[in-house]
Amino acid sequence: MGLTYKDSGVDIKKGDNFVNLIKEKLRKNEQDNIGLFGGLFSLNLDNYKDPVLVSGTDGVGTKLLLAKEANKYSTIGIDLVAMCVNDIVTLGAKPLFFLDYMACSELEIEKASELIDGIIEGCRLSGCILLGGETAEMPGVYQKGDYELAGFGVGIVEKTGIIDGRSIQAGDVLVGIRSSGIHSNGLSLARRALFGEKGFGFKDGHPLLSNTLIEELLVPTRIYVELVLEIIRYLPVNGIAHITGGGIFSNVKRLLPAGLEPLIDWDNLYPQPIFTIIEQSGKIHKEEMRNVFNMGIGLVFVVSRDIKERLISRLEDKGEHYALIGGVVST
Repeated sequence: MGLTYKDSGVDIKKGDNFVNLIKEKLRKNEQDNIGLFGGLFSLNLDNYKDPVLVSGTDGVGTKLLLAKEANKYSTIGIDLVAMCVNDIVTLGAKPLFFLDYMACSELEIEKASELIDGIIEGCRLSGCILLGGETAEMPGVYQKGDYELAGFGVGIVEKTGIIDGRSIQAGDVLVGIRSSGIHSNGLSLARRALFGEKGFGFKDGHPLLSNTLIEELLVPTRIYVELVLEIIRYLPVNGIAHITGGGIFSNVKRLLPAGLEPLIDWDNLYPQPIFTIIEQSGKIHKEEMRNVFNMGIGLVFVVSRDIKERLISRLEDKGEHYALIGGVVST
């Protein structure tokens, strides 16, 4: 029969079966347009005068290596969605739809199915839909068992409702919202500190943790969409920062108009124990920790002082864990 694509490591039939599996999963959510050459989305503009689409893309970095080590792929898809929609919602935008890109050496249906389950759950938590995606088998580029993930999200916001930080002024207050843990940034340093320098095993426990180390690191990134959309519905917010790679200072700084910078009160942060364990395991300087990790804060609202108490009251009503982490000052 001669050389085939399957002989080269790419199984088209397996890919088709995987698409059909995704279709079945999405039919449970009353979606039936997956599998075409493009995703169809009906855009209802009745509630908008001048709508603006907001896009975001991201991945999960080396957190994938931990998922592989733990042989647990059911939550990494939540991380993927979270990293995109948390960026989108900082501009005041409601997420509409999400697309994923999955690359591997050889498609393993069971693992890939778990990944998709996580993505679908992340979309549910975000109030958006999984509109489409791509699965690519690339033997030679990736080794057996390797996976790469990327996500792409699109949201919508009224032009007059865009939150871009332009209204931030000196004297504004920074209110931080609790993260679920390390989220999806800094895992390369965390892995080096814990499993390299300190020599922990992936399944080792620690007196400060109720989980094993790998279970703690795999806790999915918190999705802040519902919280943000509710807050901005009732309160004027000058800026919102999603705390990802670069830590709190850098992610807040990028919002601020020229001549302003954040002043962080680090004593008001109460990082989860995993951050202390990483710091001590790698003998990492505190400044480096603060530059790399979210240190227990996944999102920051920037509000004027006269709004602070109203924001705190609403957060407390919702049972949110928050911290007054600093303010905005002139440089």
